[in-house]
Amino acid sequence: MTRFWTGGYGSDMDGEADGIGFLSVDEGRGPSTLRYRGVAAEAVSPSWLAQHPTLDVVYAALEGAGTVRAFARAGEASLRPLGPALAAGESVCHLAVSPDGRMLVASCYGDGRVVAYGIADDGNLVEPVQDKAAALRAALFGDSDAAENVDTPDLGGESGDAARVSRAHSAVFLPDRRIATADLGLDLVRIRRRDLSIDHDVELPRGTGPRHMVLHPSGHLHVVTEYSCEVFTLASDREGRWGLVSATTASEVAQIGFDFPAELAMSRDGHTLYTALRGSNTVAALRVRGGGETLEPLALAESGVDWPRHHLVHDGTLLVAGQRSDSVSVIDLDERTGAPRDVRHTTPAPTPTRILLAR
Repeated sequence: MTRFWTGGYGSDMDGEADGIGFLSVDEGRGPSTLRYRGVAAEAVSPSWLAQHPTLDVVYAALEGAGTVRAFARAGEASLRPLGPALAAGESVCHLAVSPDGRMLVASCYGDGRVVAYGIADDGNLVEPVQDKAAALRAALFGDSDAAENVDTPDLGGESGDAARVSRAHSAVFLPDRRIATADLGLDLVRIRRRDLSIDHDVELPRGTGPRHMVLHPSGHLHVVTEYSCEVFTLASDREGRWGLVSATTASEVAQIGFDFPAELAMSRDGHTLYTALRGSNTVAALRVRGGGETLEPLALAESGVDWPRHHLVHDGTLLVAGQRSDSVSVIDLDERTGAPRDVRHTTPAPTPTRILLAR
């Protein structure tokens, strides 16, 4: 049996999920047997889930409560809390675990916080080791001790413009142990040191809204934008400074202001990227060209769900979480080109926002 955990919105965020859900596929019978089997662990709006790299431990962002919590597997279809929920920030929406399993980074859309936690030997979370947003607020509003050695970003626009608001939305661990974070509100990809202090920023065009990122095997970082329906490609120079190398529309027929890309996923061979367009409820595929620095639109297909918030590449298919349709669809991928094809199967699931392959 192949198992998946699902994150979702609960009653505090106008959703129907009662906690972390459980999906499974019958061994040897294919993706058409995908079914929602019930609640694996009660939790309030666990909108994002992340897996420990070596332990059977899952981390949940409890978005409405602004907290994060660790869960350990207790059976084939169940999880149990591993320690208490810890404070993160307003509308915590994304979690990333370091490859060595010693650190978790939470991104908070509501207040722009990026918070890091230590991870104990058993996978439990340790109180935050840094909260750069708190230190930044101290720097701006008058606590000199807390503000020491804090990099202060430009929080506003040009003279006469309304100040923009920081909206941290995701993080990716880079091979050199630095961390890239996407700030949807400030149109920045921030390159941070291990302590979360800012090494440097990569500025994207204003109003693009960088949301989620994928690190390509070539070393390039691909970034999907929620507002401009694009995928930007970043690369690092010999001195370790990142910059923009290309930009590609997510789909040639995407409608800015109507379509809002969500997740960005990559095929196992790295040749194809997939993003889902909330609005038209479609899935767009992009072909990776050259040495990873160039993308081009490949195909567009129906997602089979309403408001496709997250998707996962698995076993020649794409699993798509439909937040507003309370369902998960299975889309066949062309074996030769990687292009999305027909919707093979759909199963009910309560307000899904994340699909995670279980260990």
